[in-house]
Amino acid sequence: MKNNEKSFLGGPRSRWQEFSYILGSLFQFIKGFRVLHFAGPCITVFGSARFGEDHPYYKLTQAVGFAISKMGFAVMTGGGPGLMEAANRGAKDAGGLSLGCSIVLDKEQKPNRYLDKNVKLEYLFVRKELLRKYSFAFVVMPGGFGTLDEFFETITLIQTRKLEKFPLVVMGLDFHKEIIEHIKYMIAEQTIHPEDMDLILFTDSVDEMVTHIHKYAEAKRESAKLKPSKKPLWILGERKIK
Repeated sequence: MKNNEKSFLGGPRSRWQEFSYILGSLFQFIKGFRVLHFAGPCITVFGSARFGEDHPYYKLTQAVGFAISKMGFAVMTGGGPGLMEAANRGAKDAGGLSLGCSIVLDKEQKPNRYLDKNVKLEYLFVRKELLRKYSFAFVVMPGGFGTLDEFFETITLIQTRKLEKFPLVVMGLDFHKEIIEHIKYMIAEQTIHPEDMDLILFTDSVDEMVTHIHKYAEAKRESAKLKPSKKPLWILGERKIK
């Protein structure tokens, strides 16, 4: 399946190739469903793979993962190194559940060592959907194109009501200052509504992040999103994540 996504996006192909891609996508989704369905309520942390453990953003993200676990949520990331590793590491430090949805790339991105369970995927769009599907909130740490893609696609889904309005926290005020200013400019130019930003918090404070998420968590504590998942069916080979 290597480079299958690149081939698909390259234009029309044979009917068999297109059908094979659909089947491959279906298999990827089922693979993710079988694992993550039993994870319980999660919070997804997006962030760069390129910051090492001596960087202040690594330490901040580790504290974020720790705090999320202490709130009673599983921590889910893209499963890779850098800030993804930091969030998963924080979850493990707190004794919480640490999950990953890693991706196969040309330059292999190995899953980090702080994962209780990892789903290895071929297609980026499947990975992004799974990272969102099982999450009650999203925390965006400093990152590159991939992180911003995840951030803005999630906002777009909320804005267009394809996704329920969940809290979205952006950490790193200095790193994101130009983006914050541009968002303010878009509001001034009326290309977005001020209320589109109601559930987005820009902060450097882990405590403020926790308070913001708790505010919405308490309101939805009895909702299906926060109820325990159904028991695994042994006949299907399903297992509860420990």
